[in-house]
Amino acid sequence: MGHLAPVLGIFLILAVLGLSLNPATGKTQEESPYDRVALFAQSSPMRTIPEGHFVMGTTRTTQTSFSLEFPYDDTEQPQRRVWLDRFEIDRDEVSLGEFLRWVQQQHRPISHELRKLIDHMMTVHAVLPEVLAHWPTLYVTWAEASDFCRAQGKRLPTEAEWEKAARGEHGNLFPWGHKPPAPGLAMFGQYHVHEIPIVASVESGEDGRSPYGLHHMAGNAAEWVGDWFGIDYYATMPDHNPQGVGQGRYKVVRGGSWKSSPALLRTATRSGASPDQRAATVGFRCARS
Repeated sequence: MGHLAPVLGIFLILAVLGLSLNPATGKTQEESPYDRVALFAQSSPMRTIPEGHFVMGTTRTTQTSFSLEFPYDDTEQPQRRVWLDRFEIDRDEVSLGEFLRWVQQQHRPISHELRKLIDHMMTVHAVLPEVLAHWPTLYVTWAEASDFCRAQGKRLPTEAEWEKAARGEHGNLFPWGHKPPAPGLAMFGQYHVHEIPIVASVESGEDGRSPYGLHHMAGNAAEWVGDWFGIDYYATMPDHNPQGVGQGRYKVVRGGSWKSSPALLRTATRSGASPDQRAATVGFRCARS
């Protein structure tokens, strides 16, 4: 033990100075901002969604209204009663710390957009790495999200799974029920001229959680799911475990983000994006059969 004490002391001093020891060369190297964020990575617990039916989509109507009870557009019609097998889904959105740790492990490059965001937040706004680590990961493509989930022995949820996890069996208008969005229930309606995200930590949001206890199924980061976006898919989808259309131009994005209006936070509202898109508003969570 006496021989170990000086070595441990060296590593402690290096950590305080933001340095690490390269085992290949024996020389010290400064940790990057991304390394420091990844140090605080923490995985989300999962929640079990039982098998059974749920109400997916919104009923048809000929009325015109600005009420949140009415469809955002006709792609969420007709309303269907859908059966899903039991599955598990992350309670929280995948955090920035988790994503950066995985990128390091896989020796993948960090996107220019994500580097720029982290550098700006740490140098200009003095946001600590332990705070950034709990942000939802952003600027992630659909393929990166899918690869991350597979590396954890999971996958992206289907659109139907995401909607059931968000609204429960009886068709909640929002994850927390039918009350309109308000501060404390969701992170939404924010704006910043420089596209700096105004987000909450992924494990926050108890007051706005879904019937199954999931956080930020409305607002914070919008979320990639597995399906291709089908404009008229609801009219033809199967009643059991729908998987989406076979191909398309856009992947489905659900839940709305920190920038969204209340209508985009509805559990039935659908949107889509090019799978190669990187956005300051889109992240993801994982599921498992």
